[in-house]
Amino acid sequence: METRGRKSDWITHEVIAHFLLSAVEEMGVTLVRAAYSPNIKERRDCSTAIFDAGGETVALAAHIPIHLGSMLGLVREVLARFPLETLRPGDMFLANDPFGGGGSHLNDLSLVAPVFWEGAGVAFVANIAHHSDVGGRVPGSESCDATSIYQEGLRIPPVRMVAERAIDGNLLALLQANSRVPDERVGDLRAQVAANLAGERRIEELLRRYGAALVGESMRAILEYTDRRTRAAIRGIPNGTYRHDDAMDDDGIGVSPVPVGAIVTVGDESIHVDLSPCAPQTAGAKNASITATLATVYYVMKAVLDPELPPNAGYYRAVTVDAPRGSVMNAQPPAAVGARIISCQKLAEVLLGAFAQAVPERVIAESHGVSLGVFSGERPGTRDLFVDYEAFGGGAGARATKDGLDGIMVHATNTSNLPIEVFESEYPLMIDRYELYPDSGGPGRFRGGLGIRRDVRLLTDADFTGFVTSFRRVPVGRDGGRPGKPGRYVLIRGGREVVYDSSTIAGQRLRKGDTISLRTAGGGGYGVPEARARELLEADLDEGRVTPEGARRDYTHDAGQRQGGQT
Repeated sequence: METRGRKSDWITHEVIAHFLLSAVEEMGVTLVRAAYSPNIKERRDCSTAIFDAGGETVALAAHIPIHLGSMLGLVREVLARFPLETLRPGDMFLANDPFGGGGSHLNDLSLVAPVFWEGAGVAFVANIAHHSDVGGRVPGSESCDATSIYQEGLRIPPVRMVAERAIDGNLLALLQANSRVPDERVGDLRAQVAANLAGERRIEELLRRYGAALVGESMRAILEYTDRRTRAAIRGIPNGTYRHDDAMDDDGIGVSPVPVGAIVTVGDESIHVDLSPCAPQTAGAKNASITATLATVYYVMKAVLDPELPPNAGYYRAVTVDAPRGSVMNAQPPAAVGARIISCQKLAEVLLGAFAQAVPERVIAESHGVSLGVFSGERPGTRDLFVDYEAFGGGAGARATKDGLDGIMVHATNTSNLPIEVFESEYPLMIDRYELYPDSGGPGRFRGGLGIRRDVRLLTDADFTGFVTSFRRVPVGRDGGRPGKPGRYVLIRGGREVVYDSSTIAGQRLRKGDTISLRTAGGGGYGVPEARARELLEADLDEGRVTPEGARRDYTHDAGQRQGGQT
Protein backbone atom coordinates (compact mmCIF):
# COMPACT_ATOMS: atom_id res chain seq x y z
CA MET A 1 0.00 0.00 0.00
CA GLU A 2 1.49 3.34 -1.09
CA THR A 3 0.95 6.17 1.42
CA ARG A 4 3.88 8.48 0.65
CA GLY A 5 3.09 12.17 0.98
CA ARG A 6 0.81 11.50 3.92
CA LYS A 7 0.87 14.09 6.73
CA SER A 8 2.26 13.04 10.07
CA ASP A 9 0.00 12.31 13.03
CA TRP A 10 0.28 10.24 16.18
CA ILE A 11 -1.58 7.31 14.70
CA THR A 12 1.00 7.13 11.92
CA HIS A 13 3.86 7.51 14.41
CA GLU A 14 2.46 4.63 16.45
CA VAL A 15 2.07 2.43 13.38
CA ILE A 16 5.68 3.13 12.36
CA ALA A 17 6.93 2.51 15.92
CA HIS A 18 5.32 -0.92 16.02
CA PHE A 19 6.50 -1.69 12.51
CA LEU A 20 10.08 -1.04 13.67
CA LEU A 21 9.58 -3.26 16.72
CA SER A 22 8.23 -6.05 14.54
CA ALA A 23 11.24 -5.61 12.25
CA VAL A 24 13.78 -6.08 15.06
CA GLU A 25 11.87 -9.12 16.30
CA GLU A 26 11.96 -10.57 12.78
CA MET A 27 15.71 -9.93 12.68
CA GLY A 28 16.05 -11.87 15.93
CA VAL A 29 14.00 -14.79 14.64
CA THR A 30 16.12 -14.87 11.48
CA LEU A 31 19.34 -14.89 13.48
CA VAL A 32 18.21 -17.68 15.81
CA ARG A 33 16.82 -19.86 13.01
CA ALA A 34 19.92 -19.48 10.84
CA ALA A 35 22.55 -19.77 13.61
CA TYR A 36 24.95 -22.70 13.79
CA SER A 37 26.03 -22.81 17.44
CA PRO A 38 23.78 -24.00 20.30
CA ASN A 39 24.58 -20.83 22.22
CA ILE A 40 22.68 -18.77 19.67
CA LYS A 41 20.19 -21.14 18.06
CA GLU A 42 19.07 -22.66 21.38
CA ARG A 43 20.09 -20.28 24.16
CA ARG A 44 19.29 -17.19 22.06
CA ASP A 45 22.33 -15.26 23.27
CA CYS A 46 21.82 -12.47 20.75
CA SER A 47 20.07 -9.13 20.25
CA THR A 48 18.90 -6.94 17.38
CA ALA A 49 18.31 -3.20 16.96
CA ILE A 50 17.47 -0.42 14.52
CA PHE A 51 19.09 3.04 14.69
CA ASP A 52 18.27 6.36 13.07
CA ALA A 53 20.76 8.06 10.75
CA GLY A 54 22.50 9.67 13.73
CA GLY A 55 23.05 6.38 15.55
CA GLU A 56 20.33 6.64 18.21
CA THR A 57 18.45 3.45 19.04
CA VAL A 58 14.86 3.64 17.76
CA ALA A 59 13.90 -0.01 18.28
CA LEU A 60 15.47 -2.75 20.39
CA ALA A 61 14.17 -6.31 20.52
CA ALA A 62 13.35 -7.88 23.89
CA HIS A 63 16.49 -10.00 24.05
CA ILE A 64 19.54 -9.41 26.31
CA PRO A 65 19.64 -6.13 28.32
CA ILE A 66 23.43 -5.98 28.59
CA HIS A 67 23.73 -6.19 24.81
CA LEU A 68 22.42 -2.64 24.68
CA GLY A 69 25.90 -1.66 25.86
CA SER A 70 27.46 -3.08 22.74
CA MET A 71 24.89 -1.20 20.66
CA LEU A 72 25.14 2.21 22.33
CA GLY A 73 28.24 3.54 20.62
CA LEU A 74 28.39 1.07 17.75
CA VAL A 75 27.18 3.30 14.93
CA ARG A 76 29.28 6.24 16.11
CA GLU A 77 32.38 4.04 16.29
CA VAL A 78 31.75 2.80 12.75
CA LEU A 79 31.21 6.32 11.40
CA ALA A 80 34.37 7.53 13.13
CA ARG A 81 36.39 5.07 11.04
CA PHE A 82 34.21 4.98 7.93
CA PRO A 83 32.60 8.36 7.14
CA LEU A 84 29.02 8.17 5.91
CA GLU A 85 29.97 9.25 2.40
CA THR A 86 32.22 6.18 2.06
CA LEU A 87 29.45 3.70 2.90
CA ARG A 88 27.61 1.82 0.19
CA PRO A 89 24.38 -0.19 0.08
CA GLY A 90 25.13 -3.76 1.12
CA ASP A 91 28.06 -2.85 3.41
CA MET A 92 28.27 -4.38 6.88
CA PHE A 93 30.77 -3.68 9.65
CA LEU A 94 31.99 -6.11 12.31
CA ALA A 95 33.28 -5.12 15.76
CA ASN A 96 33.74 -6.41 19.30
CA ASP A 97 36.31 -4.14 20.97
CA PRO A 98 35.08 -2.90 24.39
CA PHE A 99 37.55 -0.02 24.22
CA GLY A 100 36.92 1.28 20.72
CA GLY A 101 34.45 -0.88 18.89
CA GLY A 102 31.23 -0.39 20.82
CA GLY A 103 31.55 -3.80 22.48
CA SER A 104 31.37 -4.94 26.09
CA HIS A 105 33.41 -8.16 25.94
CA LEU A 106 35.15 -9.94 23.10
CA ASN A 107 32.72 -12.86 22.69
CA ASP A 108 29.98 -10.47 21.61
CA LEU A 109 30.42 -9.81 17.90
CA SER A 110 28.34 -6.94 16.53
CA LEU A 111 27.42 -6.50 12.88
CA VAL A 112 25.96 -3.19 11.70
CA ALA A 113 24.69 -2.19 8.26
CA PRO A 114 23.61 1.17 6.81
CA VAL A 115 20.23 1.39 5.10
CA PHE A 116 20.01 3.64 2.04
CA TRP A 117 17.01 5.19 0.36
CA GLU A 118 17.16 7.23 -2.82
CA GLY A 119 20.92 7.54 -2.44
CA ALA A 120 20.95 8.73 1.17
CA GLY A 121 21.74 6.88 4.39
CA VAL A 122 18.57 6.93 6.48
CA ALA A 123 19.04 4.28 9.16
CA PHE A 124 21.20 1.45 10.46
CA VAL A 125 20.34 -2.12 11.39
CA ALA A 126 22.51 -4.13 13.74
CA ASN A 127 22.69 -7.36 15.64
CA ILE A 128 24.99 -8.83 18.24
CA ALA A 129 25.64 -12.48 19.01
CA HIS A 130 27.72 -14.18 21.68
CA HIS A 131 30.25 -16.45 19.96
CA SER A 132 31.28 -19.37 22.14
CA ASP A 133 35.00 -19.01 21.41
CA VAL A 134 37.02 -16.15 19.91
CA GLY A 135 40.46 -17.40 20.90
CA GLY A 136 42.41 -16.35 23.95
CA ARG A 137 44.01 -18.18 26.85
CA VAL A 138 41.15 -20.53 27.75
CA PRO A 139 38.39 -22.28 25.78
CA GLY A 140 35.33 -20.08 25.72
CA SER A 141 37.55 -16.97 25.84
CA GLU A 142 36.20 -16.02 29.27
CA SER A 143 37.94 -16.61 32.57
CA CYS A 144 37.74 -14.55 35.74
CA ASP A 145 41.49 -14.83 36.33
CA ALA A 146 42.49 -13.19 33.04
CA THR A 147 44.69 -10.18 33.75
CA SER A 148 44.60 -8.49 30.34
CA ILE A 149 42.19 -8.20 27.45
CA TYR A 150 44.92 -9.69 25.28
CA GLN A 151 44.33 -13.01 27.07
CA GLU A 152 40.64 -12.99 26.16
CA GLY A 153 40.68 -13.41 22.41
CA LEU A 154 40.68 -11.53 19.14
CA ARG A 155 40.04 -7.80 19.54
CA ILE A 156 38.23 -6.32 16.54
CA PRO A 157 37.76 -2.59 15.92
CA PRO A 158 35.09 -1.76 13.34
CA VAL A 159 36.07 -3.44 10.05
CA ARG A 160 34.16 -3.82 6.80
CA MET A 161 33.15 -7.48 6.70
CA VAL A 162 30.67 -7.18 3.85
CA ALA A 163 31.26 -4.84 0.91
CA GLU A 164 28.22 -4.27 -1.30
CA ARG A 165 26.80 -7.68 -0.24
CA ALA A 166 30.09 -9.57 -0.81
CA ILE A 167 31.49 -11.18 2.37
CA ASP A 168 35.23 -10.70 2.86
CA GLY A 169 36.56 -14.27 2.77
CA ASN A 170 39.96 -13.19 4.08
CA LEU A 171 38.37 -11.74 7.21
CA LEU A 172 36.36 -14.92 7.76
CA ALA A 173 39.57 -16.94 7.43
CA LEU A 174 41.21 -14.74 10.06
CA LEU A 175 38.32 -15.28 12.46
CA GLN A 176 38.33 -19.03 11.82
CA ALA A 177 42.06 -19.23 12.51
CA ASN A 178 41.58 -17.64 15.93
CA SER A 179 38.73 -19.85 17.18
CA ARG A 180 38.81 -23.38 18.57
CA VAL A 181 35.52 -24.07 16.77
CA PRO A 182 35.97 -22.33 13.40
CA ASP A 183 32.92 -23.79 11.68
CA GLU A 184 30.68 -22.28 14.35
CA ARG A 185 32.16 -18.84 13.75
CA VAL A 186 31.43 -18.90 10.04
CA GLY A 187 27.93 -20.32 10.47
CA ASP A 188 26.99 -17.79 13.14
CA LEU A 189 28.43 -14.83 11.23
CA ARG A 190 26.49 -15.78 8.12
CA ALA A 191 23.37 -15.90 10.29
CA GLN A 192 24.16 -12.39 11.50
CA VAL A 193 24.43 -11.23 7.90
CA ALA A 194 21.03 -12.79 7.17
CA ALA A 195 19.50 -11.00 10.16
CA ASN A 196 20.67 -7.61 8.93
CA LEU A 197 19.39 -8.34 5.43
CA ALA A 198 15.98 -9.09 6.94
CA GLY A 199 16.08 -5.76 8.76
CA GLU A 200 17.07 -3.89 5.62
CA ARG A 201 14.18 -5.40 3.69
CA ARG A 202 11.68 -4.42 6.35
CA ILE A 203 12.91 -0.82 6.57
CA GLU A 204 12.86 -0.51 2.78
CA GLU A 205 9.26 -1.72 2.87
CA LEU A 206 8.48 0.96 5.45
CA LEU A 207 10.17 3.64 3.34
CA ARG A 208 8.27 2.62 0.23
CA ARG A 209 5.03 2.96 2.14
CA TYR A 210 5.63 6.24 3.96
CA GLY A 211 8.70 7.91 2.47
CA ALA A 212 11.97 8.88 4.15
CA ALA A 213 10.76 12.23 5.48
CA LEU A 214 7.79 10.83 7.38
CA VAL A 215 9.74 7.82 8.68
CA GLY A 216 12.49 10.14 9.94
CA GLU A 217 9.94 12.43 11.57
CA SER A 218 8.29 9.44 13.24
CA MET A 219 11.62 8.20 14.57
CA ARG A 220 12.22 11.58 16.20
CA ALA A 221 8.68 11.67 17.56
CA ILE A 222 9.02 8.17 19.02
CA LEU A 223 12.17 9.17 20.93
CA GLU A 224 10.62 12.41 22.18
CA TYR A 225 7.49 10.59 23.35
CA THR A 226 9.56 8.04 25.26
CA ASP A 227 11.59 10.85 26.83
CA ARG A 228 8.43 12.62 28.02
CA ARG A 229 7.00 9.40 29.38
CA THR A 230 10.24 8.64 31.22
CA ARG A 231 10.35 12.07 32.85
CA ALA A 232 6.73 11.66 33.91
CA ALA A 233 7.65 8.34 35.53
CA ILE A 234 10.56 9.98 37.36
CA ARG A 235 8.09 12.40 38.93
CA GLY A 236 6.59 9.36 40.67
CA ILE A 237 9.85 8.76 42.60
CA PRO A 238 10.40 10.92 45.70
CA ASN A 239 13.15 13.49 45.15
CA GLY A 240 16.27 12.74 47.12
CA THR A 241 19.67 11.11 47.22
CA TYR A 242 19.85 7.38 47.85
CA ARG A 243 23.04 5.41 48.39
CA HIS A 244 23.63 1.68 48.50
CA ASP A 245 26.92 -0.19 48.83
CA ASP A 246 27.81 -3.83 48.32
CA ALA A 247 30.71 -5.83 46.91
CA MET A 248 31.55 -8.65 44.55
CA ASP A 249 32.89 -11.83 46.15
CA ASP A 250 36.39 -11.23 44.74
CA ASP A 251 38.28 -10.05 41.65
CA GLY A 252 38.68 -13.52 40.14
CA ILE A 253 42.24 -13.92 41.41
CA GLY A 254 42.30 -13.16 45.14
CA VAL A 255 39.68 -13.53 47.86
CA SER A 256 39.17 -9.91 48.93
CA PRO A 257 35.76 -8.39 48.18
CA VAL A 258 35.54 -5.69 45.49
CA PRO A 259 33.34 -2.73 46.52
CA VAL A 260 30.52 -1.69 44.20
CA GLY A 261 28.41 1.26 45.28
CA ALA A 262 26.10 3.88 43.81
CA ILE A 263 24.68 7.25 44.81
CA VAL A 264 21.40 7.87 43.00
CA THR A 265 20.03 11.42 42.96
CA VAL A 266 16.42 11.80 41.84
CA GLY A 267 15.29 15.23 40.66
CA ASP A 268 11.95 16.42 39.35
CA GLU A 269 12.48 14.95 35.87
CA SER A 270 16.00 13.54 35.90
CA ILE A 271 18.16 10.96 37.61
CA HIS A 272 21.91 11.11 38.19
CA VAL A 273 23.91 8.00 39.04
CA ASP A 274 27.27 8.52 40.74
CA LEU A 275 29.47 5.42 40.75
CA SER A 276 32.42 6.98 42.57
CA PRO A 277 32.01 4.53 45.52
CA CYS A 278 33.11 1.69 43.20
CA ALA A 279 36.57 0.16 43.56
CA PRO A 280 39.40 0.78 41.09
CA GLN A 281 39.55 -1.65 38.18
CA THR A 282 40.67 -5.07 39.31
CA ALA A 283 43.56 -7.32 38.41
CA GLY A 284 41.13 -9.98 37.17
CA ALA A 285 38.39 -9.98 34.53
CA LYS A 286 35.42 -8.77 36.58
CA ASN A 287 35.77 -5.27 35.16
CA ALA A 288 33.17 -3.54 33.01
CA SER A 289 33.67 -1.13 30.15
CA ILE A 290 31.57 2.02 30.27
CA THR A 291 29.27 0.60 27.58
CA ALA A 292 28.32 -2.39 29.74
CA THR A 293 27.85 -0.14 32.76
CA LEU A 294 25.52 2.21 30.90
CA ALA A 295 23.45 -0.72 29.63
CA THR A 296 23.04 -1.97 33.21
CA VAL A 297 22.03 1.45 34.52
CA TYR A 298 19.47 1.88 31.75
CA TYR A 299 18.05 -1.59 32.39
CA VAL A 300 17.45 -0.77 36.06
CA MET A 301 15.91 2.60 35.21
CA LYS A 302 13.40 0.98 32.87
CA ALA A 303 12.62 -1.79 35.36
CA VAL A 304 11.97 0.62 38.23
CA LEU A 305 10.40 3.55 36.39
CA ASP A 306 8.12 1.78 33.92
CA PRO A 307 8.82 -1.68 32.45
CA GLU A 308 6.47 -0.83 29.56
CA LEU A 309 8.57 2.11 28.33
CA PRO A 310 9.25 1.78 24.59
CA PRO A 311 12.70 0.23 24.09
CA ASN A 312 14.59 3.09 22.49
CA ALA A 313 17.10 5.83 23.28
CA GLY A 314 14.37 8.11 24.59
CA TYR A 315 14.17 6.35 27.95
CA TYR A 316 17.73 7.15 28.94
CA ARG A 317 17.93 10.80 27.91
CA ALA A 318 16.85 11.81 31.42
CA VAL A 319 19.59 9.71 33.05
CA THR A 320 23.20 10.82 33.55
CA VAL A 321 25.98 8.56 34.80
CA ASP A 322 29.32 9.42 36.37
CA ALA A 323 31.62 6.39 36.40
CA PRO A 324 35.22 7.41 37.16
CA ARG A 325 37.75 6.31 34.55
CA GLY A 326 39.86 3.46 35.81
CA SER A 327 37.17 2.17 38.15
CA VAL A 328 35.75 -1.34 38.04
CA MET A 329 32.68 0.07 36.25
CA ASN A 330 34.68 2.11 33.72
CA ALA A 331 37.80 0.04 33.19
CA GLN A 332 40.52 1.22 30.84
CA PRO A 333 42.75 -0.87 28.56
CA PRO A 334 44.40 -3.25 28.83
CA ALA A 335 42.00 -4.39 31.59
CA ALA A 336 40.37 -7.79 31.17
CA VAL A 337 36.58 -7.47 30.88
CA GLY A 338 35.48 -10.97 29.88
CA ALA A 339 33.51 -11.52 33.11
CA ARG A 340 31.91 -8.06 33.05
CA ILE A 341 28.52 -9.69 33.62
CA ILE A 342 29.50 -10.31 37.26
CA SER A 343 30.19 -6.65 38.01
CA CYS A 344 27.13 -5.58 36.02
CA GLN A 345 24.84 -7.96 37.91
CA LYS A 346 26.21 -6.62 41.18
CA LEU A 347 25.70 -3.05 39.96
CA ALA A 348 22.09 -3.88 39.13
CA GLU A 349 21.54 -5.11 42.69
CA VAL A 350 23.23 -2.01 44.11
CA LEU A 351 21.04 0.32 42.06
CA LEU A 352 17.93 -1.61 43.05
CA GLY A 353 19.06 -1.36 46.66
CA ALA A 354 19.24 2.41 46.30
CA PHE A 355 15.77 2.61 44.73
CA ALA A 356 14.39 0.33 47.47
CA GLN A 357 14.90 3.25 49.85
CA ALA A 358 12.59 5.40 47.72
CA VAL A 359 10.03 2.96 46.28
CA PRO A 360 10.41 -0.32 48.21
CA GLU A 361 7.24 -1.82 46.75
CA ARG A 362 8.80 -1.79 43.27
CA VAL A 363 12.02 -3.61 44.15
CA ILE A 364 12.46 -7.35 44.60
CA ALA A 365 14.89 -8.97 47.03
CA GLU A 366 18.36 -9.76 45.74
CA SER A 367 18.78 -12.46 43.10
CA HIS A 368 21.43 -15.09 42.40
CA GLY A 369 23.56 -13.14 39.91
CA VAL A 370 24.96 -15.38 37.19
CA SER A 371 26.97 -18.59 36.86
CA LEU A 372 28.98 -19.91 33.93
CA GLY A 373 30.42 -23.24 32.82
CA VAL A 374 32.64 -24.01 29.82
CA PHE A 375 33.66 -27.56 28.89
CA SER A 376 36.18 -28.11 26.10
CA GLY A 377 38.16 -30.98 24.66
CA GLU A 378 38.53 -33.30 21.68
CA ARG A 379 35.56 -35.18 20.34
CA PRO A 380 36.18 -38.93 20.83
CA GLY A 381 37.68 -40.56 17.75
CA THR A 382 38.60 -37.24 16.14
CA ARG A 383 40.94 -34.29 16.64
CA ASP A 384 38.04 -31.86 16.37
CA LEU A 385 37.54 -29.59 19.37
CA PHE A 386 34.26 -28.83 21.08
CA VAL A 387 33.45 -25.85 23.28
CA ASP A 388 30.29 -25.94 25.38
CA TYR A 389 29.62 -22.45 26.73
CA GLU A 390 26.61 -21.89 28.94
CA ALA A 391 25.40 -19.46 31.58
CA PHE A 392 22.92 -20.74 34.14
CA GLY A 393 19.82 -19.56 35.93
CA GLY A 394 19.24 -19.43 39.65
CA GLY A 395 16.81 -17.97 42.15
CA ALA A 396 15.25 -14.56 41.61
CA GLY A 397 14.51 -12.42 44.62
CA ALA A 398 11.07 -12.62 46.17
CA ARG A 399 8.59 -9.86 45.42
CA ALA A 400 6.48 -7.86 47.84
CA THR A 401 3.44 -9.97 46.96
CA LYS A 402 4.80 -13.17 45.38
CA ASP A 403 7.56 -15.75 45.67
CA GLY A 404 10.66 -15.30 43.54
CA LEU A 405 10.97 -17.15 40.25
CA ASP A 406 12.93 -20.41 40.20
CA GLY A 407 15.91 -21.30 38.02
CA ILE A 408 15.84 -18.16 35.90
CA MET A 409 18.25 -15.67 34.38
CA VAL A 410 17.91 -12.23 35.97
CA HIS A 411 18.62 -8.56 35.34
CA ALA A 412 21.16 -7.88 32.57
CA THR A 413 21.05 -11.46 31.27
CA ASN A 414 18.12 -13.12 29.56
CA THR A 415 19.36 -16.25 27.80
CA SER A 416 17.35 -19.44 27.52
CA ASN A 417 17.98 -22.86 29.00
CA LEU A 418 19.89 -25.29 26.75
CA PRO A 419 17.70 -28.42 26.47
CA ILE A 420 19.32 -31.62 27.74
CA GLU A 421 18.62 -33.40 24.45
CA VAL A 422 20.53 -30.76 22.50
CA PHE A 423 23.35 -30.65 25.04
CA GLU A 424 23.95 -34.40 24.99
CA SER A 425 23.69 -34.65 21.20
CA GLU A 426 26.14 -31.80 20.61
CA TYR A 427 28.84 -32.63 23.17
CA PRO A 428 30.50 -35.75 24.68
CA LEU A 429 28.90 -34.91 28.02
CA MET A 430 26.01 -36.41 29.98
CA ILE A 431 23.63 -34.66 32.38
CA ASP A 432 22.88 -36.94 35.33
CA ARG A 433 20.84 -34.47 37.36
CA TYR A 434 19.07 -31.24 36.46
CA GLU A 435 16.66 -30.03 39.09
CA LEU A 436 15.62 -27.22 41.36
CA TYR A 437 17.86 -26.95 44.42
CA PRO A 438 15.69 -27.53 47.53
CA ASP A 439 15.94 -25.07 50.43
CA SER A 440 18.05 -22.65 48.36
CA GLY A 441 15.43 -19.89 48.25
CA GLY A 442 15.65 -17.35 51.05
CA PRO A 443 12.92 -17.87 53.69
CA GLY A 444 10.34 -15.13 53.99
CA ARG A 445 6.69 -14.27 53.89
CA PHE A 446 7.37 -14.73 50.22
CA ARG A 447 10.17 -17.19 49.49
CA GLY A 448 13.11 -16.41 47.25
CA GLY A 449 13.32 -18.33 44.00
CA LEU A 450 15.23 -21.61 43.98
CA GLY A 451 18.62 -22.13 42.42
CA ILE A 452 19.34 -25.16 40.28
CA ARG A 453 21.48 -28.26 40.60
CA ARG A 454 23.05 -29.49 37.37
CA ASP A 455 25.43 -32.47 37.32
CA VAL A 456 27.47 -32.94 34.13
CA ARG A 457 29.44 -36.18 33.68
CA LEU A 458 32.35 -36.25 31.24
CA LEU A 459 32.40 -38.93 28.54
CA THR A 460 35.94 -37.89 27.59
CA ASP A 461 38.82 -35.98 29.16
CA ALA A 462 38.14 -32.25 29.03
CA ASP A 463 39.08 -28.84 30.39
CA PHE A 464 36.66 -26.91 32.57
CA THR A 465 36.37 -23.20 33.29
CA GLY A 466 33.57 -21.67 35.32
CA PHE A 467 32.41 -19.25 37.96
CA VAL A 468 29.58 -18.79 40.41
CA THR A 469 28.36 -15.59 41.99
CA SER A 470 26.86 -15.18 45.46
CA PHE A 471 29.66 -17.47 46.65
CA ARG A 472 30.48 -15.56 49.84
CA ARG A 473 28.08 -12.62 49.69
CA VAL A 474 24.67 -14.29 49.47
CA PRO A 475 21.53 -12.64 48.01
CA VAL A 476 19.92 -10.72 50.86
CA GLY A 477 16.23 -10.46 51.58
CA ARG A 478 14.07 -7.39 52.06
CA ASP A 479 11.68 -6.32 54.80
CA GLY A 480 12.85 -9.06 57.16
CA GLY A 481 13.30 -11.74 54.51
CA ARG A 482 16.34 -13.98 54.87
CA PRO A 483 19.14 -14.55 52.38
CA GLY A 484 19.23 -17.23 49.73
CA LYS A 485 21.67 -20.12 49.79
CA PRO A 486 25.12 -19.44 48.23
CA GLY A 487 26.29 -20.76 44.87
CA ARG A 488 28.83 -23.59 44.63
CA TYR A 489 30.70 -25.84 42.23
CA VAL A 490 31.37 -29.42 43.36
CA LEU A 491 33.66 -32.03 41.78
CA ILE A 492 32.38 -35.60 42.09
CA ARG A 493 35.12 -38.17 41.44
CA GLY A 494 34.93 -41.81 42.42
CA GLY A 495 31.78 -41.20 44.46
CA ARG A 496 33.49 -38.53 46.57
CA GLU A 497 32.35 -34.90 46.56
CA VAL A 498 34.87 -32.06 46.78
CA VAL A 499 33.47 -28.54 47.10
CA TYR A 500 35.55 -25.92 45.33
CA ASP A 501 36.79 -23.29 47.77
CA SER A 502 36.76 -20.53 45.16
CA SER A 503 34.15 -18.76 43.08
CA THR A 504 36.35 -19.25 40.02
CA ILE A 505 37.71 -22.31 38.22
CA ALA A 506 40.08 -21.71 35.32
CA GLY A 507 41.20 -24.33 32.83
CA GLN A 508 41.08 -27.33 35.17
CA ARG A 509 41.86 -30.64 33.46
CA LEU A 510 39.21 -33.26 34.23
CA ARG A 511 39.10 -36.99 33.53
CA LYS A 512 36.53 -39.11 31.78
CA GLY A 513 33.94 -40.12 34.38
CA ASP A 514 34.34 -36.98 36.50
CA THR A 515 31.19 -35.03 37.31
CA ILE A 516 30.94 -31.28 37.75
CA SER A 517 27.96 -30.38 39.92
CA LEU A 518 26.73 -26.79 39.87
CA ARG A 519 24.44 -25.50 42.61
CA THR A 520 23.37 -21.92 41.88
CA ALA A 521 22.30 -19.48 44.56
CA GLY A 522 18.73 -18.90 45.62
CA GLY A 523 17.03 -15.52 45.76
CA GLY A 524 16.46 -13.56 48.94
CA GLY A 525 13.14 -13.73 50.77
CA TYR A 526 10.66 -10.89 51.26
CA GLY A 527 9.05 -10.32 54.65
CA VAL A 528 9.62 -12.28 57.84
CA PRO A 529 9.37 -16.09 57.49
CA GLU A 530 6.92 -16.29 60.40
CA ALA A 531 4.36 -14.46 58.26
CA ARG A 532 4.39 -17.04 55.45
CA ALA A 533 0.94 -18.47 54.81
CA ARG A 534 0.63 -22.07 55.98
CA GLU A 535 -0.80 -23.21 52.63
CA LEU A 536 2.22 -21.78 50.79
CA LEU A 537 4.64 -23.65 53.02
CA GLU A 538 2.65 -26.86 52.67
CA ALA A 539 2.70 -26.47 48.89
CA ASP A 540 6.48 -26.02 49.04
CA LEU A 541 6.77 -29.24 51.03
CA ASP A 542 4.50 -31.15 48.66
CA GLU A 543 6.48 -29.98 45.64
CA GLY A 544 9.89 -30.55 47.23
CA ARG A 545 10.94 -26.90 47.09
CA VAL A 546 11.44 -26.93 50.84
CA THR A 547 12.48 -30.04 52.77
CA PRO A 548 10.95 -30.96 56.15
CA GLU A 549 14.33 -30.16 57.72
CA GLY A 550 14.39 -26.78 56.00
CA ALA A 551 10.86 -26.01 57.12
CA ARG A 552 11.69 -26.82 60.75
CA ARG A 553 14.84 -24.71 60.56
CA ASP A 554 13.49 -21.68 58.73
CA TYR A 555 9.79 -21.47 59.62
CA THR A 556 7.74 -21.80 62.81
CA HIS A 557 4.78 -23.61 61.21
CA ASP A 558 4.04 -27.15 62.36
CA ALA A 559 3.95 -28.05 58.65
CA GLY A 560 7.66 -28.64 59.10
CA GLN A 561 6.74 -31.89 60.83
CA ARG A 562 5.27 -33.33 57.63
CA GLN A 563 7.34 -35.89 55.80
CA GLY A 564 7.18 -36.23 52.03
CA GLY A 565 3.85 -34.36 51.93
CA GLN A 566 2.20 -36.62 54.58
CA THR A 567 1.05 -35.49 58.01
